[in-house]
Amino acid sequence: MLEVLDAESVRRWVVVTRAALAARRAEIDALNVYPVPDGDTGTNMYLTLDQALDTARTEQERLGVFGLVPLPVEAAALSRAALMAARGNSGVILSQMIRGVSEVVSADGLEAVDADAVVRAVQQGARRARESVVRPQEGTILSVADATAERMAAVRAEGGCLGDLTRAAVDAARAALTRTPEQLQVLADAGVVDAGGAGYLLFVEALDQVVHEFGLPSQFAVDEFTLNTSLERRADWSRAQAEQGSPQVHEGPAYEVMYLLHDVDEGGVATLRQRLDEIGDSVVVSTAEDVCHVHVHTDDIGAALEAGLTHAAPQRVAVTLLETVVARPRVGVSIVACAAGPGIAALLEEAGATTVTSGPGHRASAGEIVAAVRAAGTEEVILLPNDRDTRMAADAAARAAEQEGQTVHVIPSATAVQGLAALAVFEPGETTQHNVLTMTRSAAATRHGAVTVAVKAGLTSGGLCEVGDVLGVVSGDITIVGSDAEQVTREVLDGIVTTGTELVTLVSGEGVPDGLVEAITNWIGSRRAGIEVEVVDGGQPHYMLLVGAE
Repeated sequence: MLEVLDAESVRRWVVVTRAALAARRAEIDALNVYPVPDGDTGTNMYLTLDQALDTARTEQERLGVFGLVPLPVEAAALSRAALMAARGNSGVILSQMIRGVSEVVSADGLEAVDADAVVRAVQQGARRARESVVRPQEGTILSVADATAERMAAVRAEGGCLGDLTRAAVDAARAALTRTPEQLQVLADAGVVDAGGAGYLLFVEALDQVVHEFGLPSQFAVDEFTLNTSLERRADWSRAQAEQGSPQVHEGPAYEVMYLLHDVDEGGVATLRQRLDEIGDSVVVSTAEDVCHVHVHTDDIGAALEAGLTHAAPQRVAVTLLETVVARPRVGVSIVACAAGPGIAALLEEAGATTVTSGPGHRASAGEIVAAVRAAGTEEVILLPNDRDTRMAADAAARAAEQEGQTVHVIPSATAVQGLAALAVFEPGETTQHNVLTMTRSAAATRHGAVTVAVKAGLTSGGLCEVGDVLGVVSGDITIVGSDAEQVTREVLDGIVTTGTELVTLVSGEGVPDGLVEAITNWIGSRRAGIEVEVVDGGQPHYMLLVGAE
């Protein structure tokens, strides 16, 4: 059992919380009746944490310090990323709880968090969450967080160790969650516990798992009776309303408006909260460093934006129509494809796919891919990751989407050219099984290569390289090091073109030398009559050329 939490164990706490939310978010969504019964609380908490972790990891990898930064730096980075990624009411509140933990860690520059610091962190998280809500309501996540912090402080005052604190926290959170229907009438009417409070319980349980050094469990310890009974009662409530001809109708504001502001002082935040409270409800205004995240339900979108514009230019504006019933996926199949550049995206979209930006420089998180799958709206989705390093996120997104009633088939396309080849054989009139099989075969049969420029010195399969050398990639491995882009491209083609090749695809990216594509096209024509050459202006970063041979 741990006595203190260092950077690695804090990071594991967050990762285990994400895994718990991924495993149970569909059930938490089903509990969601307050403030709007739109069935997205668990999903918003999961996507907020998923995107925050992905952002923090990507930035550390870019700087070459992944897993090496001190705890205060990592906590602050995660706090800011969570605020930037926050989705919905629950996501914004969760980001403030993370902020509270970060503030305690950063205040004293702690490299490890002992029992006293954990108590302060949970208390500060609960305090920050309550402060961010203009009209706090008992019977919500706020009540559960307060009760948990209070119990942990009491156990610590009695001399409890870190393990005692986390066990007490789980018990307190469970008890507080079961009390939420007594505190909020809408929960009692629907026969459910609060969805946000259920999400917070997972947050506490994950901490307990880490402190007691348990392996990642396949089933998290949310009280099964409480959760399942709540879900059954919610279903009975919904059926009763439908039979009475009174489906779930949200009588409040029609829109959820969210945006970010930069460099707003404390006085400005207070003024903004007051103004938003005048024009809407469910107002949550939270901050981290120089960023302010705004959330409001309102009928007047323009007034909500003008309230922010008084202080700074709103960024990342998101407006959502508040629907009370989560739409079921429609019958049919659609395609979601990752695209490394705008030209590739345009080609994929022209063929009928929904695209997600992902490739070298920015790889999509599971949350971004899930959002695209949900937007597709069909019972079945064919997903093309089109990048070897995006495959893991694609698989995670597929598992998450399945919890919401969608079946996702991931085609193992490792590059854009394999994805384009797979999409070319898709037949709308055929069964999904037939299309998945033919698309998988087409992707696998497409040999692929790439040409790029070395940004650092190193040892490759093709030998030593220096900054500025032209690198040739064959089937994912750097096998060619040279100085002339045309010559390296020829060698890449020699490595992937076979006697049976009928089509070569050249996808040009940023920084492609003038005349290179034309020269290579002419070279292929002079060497091999009968090979068709297709040129795509992909616009992808980092790779001047992506090459495919079919």
